[in-house]
Amino acid sequence: MGVKGFVEGGIASIVAGCSTHPLDLIKVRMQLQGENLPNPQQVHSLRPAYAFNSAAIPHNSVHIPPPPLPRVGPISAGVRIFQSEGVAALFSGVSATVLRQTLYSTTRMGLYDILKQKWTNPETGNMPLLSKITAGLIAGGIGAAVGNPADVAMVRMQADGRLPSSQRRNYNSVIDAITRMSKQEGVASLWRGSSLTVNRAMIVTASQLASYDQIKEMILENGMMKDGLGTHVTASFAAGFVAAVASNPIDVIKTRVMNMKVEPGKVAPYSGAIDCAMKTVKAEGIMALYKGFIPTISRQGPFTVVLFVTLEQVRELLKDF
Repeated sequence: MGVKGFVEGGIASIVAGCSTHPLDLIKVRMQLQGENLPNPQQVHSLRPAYAFNSAAIPHNSVHIPPPPLPRVGPISAGVRIFQSEGVAALFSGVSATVLRQTLYSTTRMGLYDILKQKWTNPETGNMPLLSKITAGLIAGGIGAAVGNPADVAMVRMQADGRLPSSQRRNYNSVIDAITRMSKQEGVASLWRGSSLTVNRAMIVTASQLASYDQIKEMILENGMMKDGLGTHVTASFAAGFVAAVASNPIDVIKTRVMNMKVEPGKVAPYSGAIDCAMKTVKAEGIMALYKGFIPTISRQGPFTVVLFVTLEQVRELLKDF
């Protein structure tokens, strides 16, 4: 039964991940909007000695930052990617998505299923909400640690198109990305941002899986709907919304830490998650932590729906095995 849970969860996760990949790519691009732009407040003022003598002003004494790039919504972001990079760009990093879902989601779904079987009350057939949340936290944390290399590769491949041509990494595939990162930046770079990945995965898994099971049970117990497609879609969409609200701030920081370019001999843009969060909030405001929320919920909703609907169908197909 344990192996079966991993197989069922893995199949459902890969289908859901690939079908919603363009939405995930748009989310990543939006989360990186405004990064590395100069702070408009950091304008060097004239020294008093030069205030009334324009001829005496040194050439580089005044720094005028360029105007900030206009914010774009998910539809505009998608159209820009399509126009500037082509339709194939919307599936940049899809090989990394497949590997990530194979490692991360298969692990978390399988472990959650095992814990669910162990902790379900045999008399009622239900599991207390606290036990569901605990199972999600454990399964999500372990799954994220296993899948972090694919997660880093996916973020970089999705973000590559926004960089100038001279700065692009141009990974050919997820294997090429992982290989080059290991050689150029060390094996440890594959687990860059792993603490954020683990924290996010724990929150997502706990909120997503626990809320799906809880809402599904409530619908069935109250007789609102029968156990079928309508119940699965309703419960899964609600679970996706809960997961998006809970995880978006950590997701923004994770994306930026994973995408940062660390050059030999130079100081990294961020020393860690807290430093990234502080710099992001200071430069862009507290709501920067919810950048990409619309594409996040636009992706998390369909992803969760496809995930659980596919999972229920796969379970039905494999019920005799």
